[in-house]
Amino acid sequence: MASLAHPHAPDAAETVCHRVAPTSFGLAAVAASGQGICWLALGDDADALIAALRRRWPGARAWSGGVGRDGELLAAALQSLERPAEVCELPLDLRGTPFQLAVWAQLRRIPAGVVISYTELARRVGRPRAFRAAAAACGANPVGVLVPCHRVIASDGQLGGFGFGVAIKRELLRREGVALSPDVCAAPVCSGRLDPNPIGQWPHEHPKTS
Repeated sequence: MASLAHPHAPDAAETVCHRVAPTSFGLAAVAASGQGICWLALGDDADALIAALRRRWPGARAWSGGVGRDGELLAAALQSLERPAEVCELPLDLRGTPFQLAVWAQLRRIPAGVVISYTELARRVGRPRAFRAAAAACGANPVGVLVPCHRVIASDGQLGGFGFGVAIKRELLRREGVALSPDVCAAPVCSGRLDPNPIGQWPHEHPKTS
């Protein structure tokens, strides 16, 4: 589910529960509104992660969640983070511009183990020349991994950027079964299974966000 509300302007009466927990990727912070998971981030400092959450939802009441339905939802989101190859069917509360929501919807349609280019992503939202805007929408994704922006790479095979770091992007793809080239540790080049739809080759398509 998604809302067209501005991502930084929740209702002042809205409640956001959150949890910070260790994962194989480092500390993860996940948050949920009454509509579903609304934020997921990775880092190495719990206080910094919570501060980032409060900056994103400045008007909401927020507290640590750990019981009842909210606690179960947060726990399920953390489990999905560890197992990116599994289909995520958790309710999501995505808020952004119409273009961002369209990009995020297309990201959720990319199967695990498949990668597409930023140009192909832009084409799927009806704006084939807007690959840089599509990359920026990936960078603005508030629930990384659950909305799988890591499945989008540059058209020349480079992994591109990733808000949680390229090493984590590489590991997520590995867990999904994407075959990486032998020299991937030296250079972020992916030779994994590409989506059967053709990947565009727009000049200078090397966005550094995803």
